[in-house]
Amino acid sequence: MVASEIFRGHVDSEPNSDFVEKKLSMTNKKDAHSLDGRSVMVTGATGSFGKKFIKNVLANYEPERLIVFSRDELKQYDMAADFPTSKYKCLRYFLGDVRDPQRLKMAFRGIDTVIHAAALKQVPAAEYNPFECIRTNVIGAENIVNAALHTDVKNVLALSTDKAVNPTNLYGASKLAADKIFVAANNLSGAAGPRFSVVRYGNVIGSRGSVVELYHRLIAAGVTKLPVTDPRMTRFWISLDQGVEFVLSSLSRMSGGEIFVPKIPSMSVRALASCIAPDLEQETIGIRPGEKLHEALITEDDARYTIELDDSYVIEPAFNWWEANDNLATEGRRVREDFRYASDINTEWLDDVGMRRLIEMS
Repeated sequence: MVASEIFRGHVDSEPNSDFVEKKLSMTNKKDAHSLDGRSVMVTGATGSFGKKFIKNVLANYEPERLIVFSRDELKQYDMAADFPTSKYKCLRYFLGDVRDPQRLKMAFRGIDTVIHAAALKQVPAAEYNPFECIRTNVIGAENIVNAALHTDVKNVLALSTDKAVNPTNLYGASKLAADKIFVAANNLSGAAGPRFSVVRYGNVIGSRGSVVELYHRLIAAGVTKLPVTDPRMTRFWISLDQGVEFVLSSLSRMSGGEIFVPKIPSMSVRALASCIAPDLEQETIGIRPGEKLHEALITEDDARYTIELDDSYVIEPAFNWWEANDNLATEGRRVREDFRYASDINTEWLDDVGMRRLIEMS
C-alpha cells in the first residue's frame, strides 16, 4: 500500500533559478537500471531527444548493442559522422518506419529495451495532415506494441507530451491515444511478457522547432519585434539533458503501466521572450488553432491514481490487474483528489538566470 500522507498540491511561488541547479545535481549518476550489456533501440533516434539519448548512453554505459532506428537516411548519415560505428562498436543504424510492422519486428529481434521517441510533433502540420499524424503517432504505437509482444523485448518506454492532457489539437489527441495504447498493452503481455510505460513532460528547450530556436533565428535575422502568442500564456520547460536523465531514471522505476511526470518549472512566453531579448519589443499575434493558454501534466481526473515522489509524479494505471509498485509505495504519497499539475499554478517558476542556464544546457 502507498503511504497515506496526502499532498495538497501547488501554490504560487516566486521565480527562481535554484530549481535548475537542484535538477542538475541529480544528473551524472549511473542509474540503477544499468544499460550495460543490454541491447537498446531508440525509435526516432535522429531527432533532438534521440541524439542526446544516444550520446548519453555512449558516454555512461556499455550496451551490447545500441540501435538508431529512423526513416531519414540523410539524418542517419549526418549522425554517423558524429557517432561512427568504427569508434562505437555497439552502435547500429537501422532505416525503418514505425508505420511498418514487419520492419519493426525484424528490428526488435534480440532487443531488451525500446525507447519510443518517433512521432509527428508539429501542431499545425498535424492539423493539416491528420491521416499522416494518426498513422505515425497512433498506428505506430500499435505497431511498437505488437512487435514487442512477438519478440523478446523486456520493456518499452514511450515519450509523451503535456499536449496529451485534455487535448485540444490532433497532435495531443494522437499522443493521448498512444499513451492509452501503451498502458493497456500490459493487459496483453502476460506475466513474462514485455512491460510498457510512458514518460510525459512539457516543452523541450533545444529541440528542433521549439520557440527558443525560433526566437534565436529571428534575432539572427535582425527582427525588431519578437512574436508572442498571448502574454498570459505559460508553459512547462525542460532541457534535453534533463529529459534524457528522466527517461533513464524512469526505466529503473517502471514495472509496467505507469505514466511518469517530472517536476519541472514554468515560465510565461512573455517572460521567455524578455529573457532571450530584453531589448526587443514584443508583438502579440494571438493563439494559434489548437493551442492552449496553459498546459497541464496531471488533471483532477488522474489525481486519484497519482503518487508524488521527490522529483516527479507517477500516474498509476486504472486497471484491476495493476499491483502497486512497492518501491513507489515506499517512496511516495498520494496527492489530493482535487490535485492539478498545470503550468499556471506551478510552485516552481523560472527566472531569467534559470532559463538561461537551461538554454546553455541545451
